[in-house]
This record gives sequence, structure tokens and C-alpha cells, in this order.
Amino acid sequence: MGRLIILIGASGSGKTAVAALLGTRPSWAGHTHYFDSIGVPSAEEMESYGGGEAWQRWATEEWVRRIATLDSPIELLEGQTRPSFLQPELAKHPGLDPTIILLDCTPAVRRHRLVELRRQSDLANPTMENWAVYLRAQADAFGLLVIDTSDLTVEEVAAAVESAAGL
Repeated sequence: MGRLIILIGASGSGKTAVAALLGTRPSWAGHTHYFDSIGVPSAEEMESYGGGEAWQRWATEEWVRRIATLDSPIELLEGQTRPSFLQPELAKHPGLDPTIILLDCTPAVRRHRLVELRRQSDLANPTMENWAVYLRAQADAFGLLVIDTSDLTVEEVAAAVESAAGL
């Protein structure tokens, strides 16, 4: 086990774009994981976990357990999850050296990215903004690094993540 960098944030914050860019670099190649690749069940299927929040907790715990079994110097996980789900699971794996980074942006930038760039206008809604506010409050409460991606290029955000990872 080694370093684990976890990028969290609401939709449109830049997590996937940054993770994809980092994944092309030698230090991250083969060590970049996407939270949703575990398989996101339908709303009906999530009920078997106890609902969406319970599924997110399960998926968070599953990802940390999986990554903890890997023998590599660095791993990157990107996805939408809560620091309050990450912290207790990370504590169970003292061999991991985790850094959780919240990527955030202004509501206007998020809306532009979701509607204009990604053509996912259904995600540009008050629920997503509330989620972004919630994640920012959790990041502040846990003393996590927050990178505001509003006025930064993907390359600049990736450089900030690499700096936080000590690369």
C-alpha cells in the first residue's frame, strides 16, 4: 500500500477531467480509478442497500478495501462521496497514506459545464448545488484541501493535485 489521492466533488467540478488527464501520465497510468465504474445500480436496486446514501457508503468502503490490497506507490480515486464515509474506512487501513481533495467551482461554472459542455442539463439543478454546498461544508469540517476549479484549466488543477500528492 502507498499513497491514495481521492478527488471528490459534485458533478461538473472537474474530477473526471482531471483524473483522465492524470491517468495519461506515467506516475498515474494504471492507477486511476473511477468511483462509478464499480457499477451504479438503478434507484430500485439501491433500495437493496437501504437507499442511495447507503449504496454510496457501501461503494466507498468497497473502493477503499480494494485499493488497500494493491501494492503500488500511488493510487487515484475520483468520485462523488462524502468525507464522513471515507474517514472511518481509511482508518481501517493504516498502510494507506490518503489525501482527500475536494474539487469545487461556482454554481455558474458548474451549470455551464453541465449544460453547455456535457449536455447534462438534468444535473444542473438545486439538488446538485445543495450537494456541492454539503461537500464543501464536510471538506471544511475535516480540514481537507479544496481546489476551486472555476478559473483554472484542467492542466492547472492536475498540477495542483500532483503538488498535493508530492509529485
